Amino acid sequence: MSYCTWVAAHPEERLHRAYHDHRYGFPLQGDAELFGRLILEINQAGLSWTTILKKEEAFERAYEGFDPVRLAAYGEAERARLLADAGIIRNRLKVDAALANARTVCELQVRYGSFRAWLEAHHPRDHAAWVKLFKATFRFTGGEIVKEFLMSTGYLPGAHDPDCPVHARVLAARPPWTLV
Repeated sequence: MSYCTWVAAHPEERLHRAYHDHRYGFPLQGDAELFGRLILEINQAGLSWTTILKKEEAFERAYEGFDPVRLAAYGEAERARLLADAGIIRNRLKVDAALANARTVCELQVRYGSFRAWLEAHHPRDHAAWVKLFKATFRFTGGEIVKEFLMSTGYLPGAHDPDCPVHARVLAARPPWTLV
């Protein structure tokens, strides 16, 4: 079942509807936005997207606006604070991945100018090639996490059904998958 079909039938439709209608599949510009989406996708693993959407503001506060430079400088005290924060997912592997991935994003910023430029330098790729690249570059990035991250940020098609009214708006925003 597609997200478009699912969101219409979901009991918490309003929560998902806002994400579906205004964010899912639309291209993101800034590194903090992209990195934030990666953190959210990683934290969703094994949980429902509803849980993540409900905790999104707490994630943004806890992870300081998803600024990779700030997060890359975190030490043990900040890590302990995250692991004690009931507003987010307090999974050690996911917190450690977020901090390690922040350092990786900073390295990509040095090499490519930005996380977005790194994505664009490797675009287009099929799903399998993206998964291989992400697994070689980041922590805690399996096939489903990579697929959802790339679809939700416009690097892979499939976020919306072609007959979904939002699909036309996504196309008008010119996500990277349409530019190949």
